[in-house]
Amino acid sequence: MNQNQRFQHDVQDDIPRELVELGRSIAELPEEHFQKIEQHYVQVVDCVRRRRRILNLVQEALAQLRLDIKYLMFDLDVTRQERDTLQQQLEQSEGDGFNSF
Repeated sequence: MNQNQRFQHDVQDDIPRELVELGRSIAELPEEHFQKIEQHYVQVVDCVRRRRRILNLVQEALAQLRLDIKYLMFDLDVTRQERDTLQQQLEQSEGDGFNSF
């Protein structure tokens, strides 16, 4: 196997540049050393990808939560305005009822 092709990372990959450089350095090692380190490197790369996916999911969930909170705050404000309007109407109708006697 060609040492430059031992670890293939796409340009669009979510792997940090430093980790890709480490992979290149490991790929240049003699075969006996490479085999000892290869599995550990692959595990680290998988862990980084998994953490990146989890981080993206958390960020999306937070964005959705923020949006939901904005909708709830809007709904609360409208509900309060409706309550205040109805309360004023009730007070006016009670006031008008007492004046008619």
